[in-house]
Amino acid sequence: MRDETFIRITIADDQAILFCSGEWTIDNLDRIERTYEQLKPQLISVKSVLFDLQGIQSIDTGSMLFFITIRQSLQQHKHLQACHLSKEFCRMFRLVKRFTQPTPPPQRNLFDTIVQRFQQIGKASTEIIKDLILFLNFIGQLTVATFHMILHPSTFRLKETATNLYKAGVTALPIVALSAFLVGIVITFQSAVQLQKYGANIFIVELVGISIPRELSPLITAIIVAGRSGSAYTAQIGVMKITEEIDAMKTMGFEIFRFLVLPRVIAMMIALPLLIFFADIVGIYGGLLVAKLQLSITPAQFLERLHETVDVRHYLVGLFKGPFFALIIASVGCFRGFQVSSNTESIGRYTTMSVVNAIFLVIAMDALFSIIFTELDI
Repeated sequence: MRDETFIRITIADDQAILFCSGEWTIDNLDRIERTYEQLKPQLISVKSVLFDLQGIQSIDTGSMLFFITIRQSLQQHKHLQACHLSKEFCRMFRLVKRFTQPTPPPQRNLFDTIVQRFQQIGKASTEIIKDLILFLNFIGQLTVATFHMILHPSTFRLKETATNLYKAGVTALPIVALSAFLVGIVITFQSAVQLQKYGANIFIVELVGISIPRELSPLITAIIVAGRSGSAYTAQIGVMKITEEIDAMKTMGFEIFRFLVLPRVIAMMIALPLLIFFADIVGIYGGLLVAKLQLSITPAQFLERLHETVDVRHYLVGLFKGPFFALIIASVGCFRGFQVSSNTESIGRYTTMSVVNAIFLVIAMDALFSIIFTELDI
């Protein structure tokens, strides 16, 4: 059978009549489609299309689906009619049309949208509460392990603690020094511009001597350490969990908190106050440098006024915050590490969560300390 016998076209008065004939079956579908594609350019200029289906001897599901497809494409721009439809054709059309009709999306009213938002808030709140409970449980186990170590000093792992102290403290000195130096320069330079307007150049010493040791050095150093060492703790413990090293240690009777958590926490609590003290020195030196270049205050004048007007308690306040910040960073890092599941993707997710949580808690605790010390006039 030739292709022309399946579809023929006549055009009169802006109307095209498509004469469909032959056996519209899956075996002939390629030739039917080819015939339609050849005739399709002639339909562009017409306004209505009439399907004459008298010549169709039989039609199956695949060919009916093709007929419905070209009908829907023409219906967007043309007026469509059909004539000489057989009962079999109408039955097949309704059957295929019913299962090819796209399901409209469910209509959602304002109430459903509001309810969904509350459901999302509820789920997020539940997850936060679960995490908080698990973290408190982790802190409880850490406290028990700490008391056990105090009662049994021989269980203290000195070598592992020294290794973690080197990684968290000594190797962090360059980035802490650079950050503290830049912070000291920026704070001093920006303040100097304003103090010069009032002839109060010398008060830059008090500004630098109080703000850097008391607030900026502890906070900046803690954030750097959280992003550097806290994430490393999470990744290290997470990899050990994926490779089942932790399960092997439990099977052999090792105490996980004694071997993995305590050395990291203790090392961090020792390293962070020392890093803060180092950041105080570098930050004040940055301020001293800018004061000399911008305000013509000699280093001798700067140090003399620093010694006379800035009380030592401001330095002690900053150092006092160090162990608390360190406890938060190390605890969160280890806690998120134990939450890593059995795939590598979770390492990145929980490492990110570790850094974000640690930085948020450090800032929140710093705000709490500021309120307490202000009320105590310290």
